[in-house]
Amino acid sequence: MIAIIDYGMGNLRSVQKGFEKAGVASAVVRDPGAVDGADGVVLPGVGAFADAMANLTALGLDAAVRRAVAAGKPFLGICLGQQLLFEASEEWGLTEGLGIFPGRVRRLPEGLKVPHMGWNQVEAARPDPLLARIPDGSSFYFVHSYYVDPDDPDLALARTGYGVRFASVVGRRKVYGIQFHPEKSSALGLQILKNFGEMVVPC
Repeated sequence: MIAIIDYGMGNLRSVQKGFEKAGVASAVVRDPGAVDGADGVVLPGVGAFADAMANLTALGLDAAVRRAVAAGKPFLGICLGQQLLFEASEEWGLTEGLGIFPGRVRRLPEGLKVPHMGWNQVEAARPDPLLARIPDGSSFYFVHSYYVDPDDPDLALARTGYGVRFASVVGRRKVYGIQFHPEKSSALGLQILKNFGEMVVPC
């Protein structure tokens, strides 16, 4: 079973519905013990980075995330959930993140309309099971004002251009982050959720 972490920030039901449409079993959970007992973990989220970290910490879910990653469980951060995987964010000052991946979260360049909202292309940097059966250059639905800037360029599995070319998909050893919303990205978004589900429960 995949645990979708509820920390008070995110379109949890939409993500759960997306997994359901993709034929993948999931449950929305708030208890750290439920995260510990899951086979795979998803961290969705929309809103402010600092508020998200405060909520995760208050609920003991920050430690549960780190335990899941340390145990080698498949892990997927979506939108703000991707950003939280990094060391720090520059949103409203500097806020420490979960520190799973090295790097920072930065604001999109001045002069652009923010948030970056709508469909945009995702160009693969290298093959990965998360992107299996996804044609290179496919479009997905984005809503964000900040982007991840990994210290290690090899973390980027795919990139997208919006004023700057940013890492729209990151990953290493079954730990992934995606900046777009797969649950809002039609059939190809559901394919990504299905691909992740297959890592949790192989076909």
